[in-house]
Amino acid sequence: MSINRWSQWRPFPDPECGDYLIAPFGPGVYELGDSSTDELILCGKSKNVAYRMSSLLPSPLGAGTRKNSKKRQYVFRHLTKIEYRTMACADEDDAWETEAEMRSKNEYRFPI
Repeated sequence: MSINRWSQWRPFPDPECGDYLIAPFGPGVYELGDSSTDELILCGKSKNVAYRMSSLLPSPLGAGTRKNSKKRQYVFRHLTKIEYRTMACADEDDAWETEAEMRSKNEYRFPI
């Protein structure tokens, strides 16, 4: 059971321009899309959404230990078209369940 509804879609921040990410510091889910095509790019869950989303860019711009460099490079190469939204969840189990439901629709360029 999610705490809130989805946030509004926002442009993905460019750290080289001093932009910042607006996301929950607790458990939740996120979704990235391409604003020019309306294609859904990827989704994810985390016990700290803000920190996890900061790993969506390659080093040294991104943080964390995300192992999928193809996702990171894709987001970086298309940064001007990437938008995101987030949803806070009651706890980690809720975030896992919400992400599983999102992935079950199989609508993402990067399904895993």
